[in-house]
Amino acid sequence: MSTIYIRTLKRAEHTVFAVEDGQKRYYDPQFGRYIPYSSGQQIKRSLIDRLTSVINEVPAPTTFVFGVNSKGELGEGEVYANCNPSYADQLFGGWMKAAKGGKERTIKRRSPLSISAMRGLHPLLSGINRENASFDRSDRPNNLVIVRDANGNELSKEQIAEFLEGKDRSLSRKWIPDQRRATGLFVQDIAIDLRRLFCVTLNSFEPEITQETEDSLRENGWEEIENVFGKCLVAPKDARDKLIPALANAIINWSITSNQSRTFSLMETLAVSISDNANRIAGSIRAKLSHEEEDKAIPIIEEDLSGVETFVTLPASGYVLTKKESADALEKAENRLVELMMTFDYENQL
Repeated sequence: MSTIYIRTLKRAEHTVFAVEDGQKRYYDPQFGRYIPYSSGQQIKRSLIDRLTSVINEVPAPTTFVFGVNSKGELGEGEVYANCNPSYADQLFGGWMKAAKGGKERTIKRRSPLSISAMRGLHPLLSGINRENASFDRSDRPNNLVIVRDANGNELSKEQIAEFLEGKDRSLSRKWIPDQRRATGLFVQDIAIDLRRLFCVTLNSFEPEITQETEDSLRENGWEEIENVFGKCLVAPKDARDKLIPALANAIINWSITSNQSRTFSLMETLAVSISDNANRIAGSIRAKLSHEEEDKAIPIIEEDLSGVETFVTLPASGYVLTKKESADALEKAENRLVELMMTFDYENQL
């Protein structure tokens, strides 16, 4: 087995994943509905945040380049990562450094983690509702109100009072219309490429690291081996033993940390499936259209599907018919991931 697939089922309630016109969404043409989603990039960042928190490590620094033009204006330049797998967020997150002007070689490494967006389990099992909100401070006598005229001049209290005559308007309350909230069952997939998880290739034609970084890694115990991608450096066993439990914890316990505080949702995990077969894992957590009712889908968790290990939490039974939910389901899933990643022979892949 060289790839581990993980499917996660979560429940979200009246929340916001990412703010874009209220809530990111896409249109499903078959069912004619807008479906909320959280991008793979947001999931990846949430996972990496959890990982670095578990190992108590500051993420690698990021370089932001700007340029000042002849008019004295600040212009946008390139952004690039540290490109050093000694940092866990770089090792698992991947990197790319493409210098402006093409005078330096582009350094890039694809992440060994393929991460999908978190989207609705089925278009009929997730959706967006709308609400109107307000920012109301009308009960406070010490508010400061500033009103400016068309020329930007601040009006006096007398001018404001005169302006408000005949108008039913409060100046201590802001109306926030058409706010979108996500609710429903959501699924997310991750694939771990074990062949590249702790390996950095030494292909000089498509370099992943600089010579300086390569020398540093060798000095720190990274061993040269060969796998299907050619010659590469593999992280030492003590580093793997430290990072594997942290990565398993992050994959099982990540949570979206960038949603708005006033629309917080636990987004509890209902089930996790683990397999080496992408097709089977797709069937382990799925939905099925109802034969009896139109426009109704039934969520399904296959707890005994051959080739798939499924771990069901206690909250799942409130939304899906289950038989084997348990309080320690996520701990068992985490331990199983650790076992699978520890078992792989990283030094002898061929």
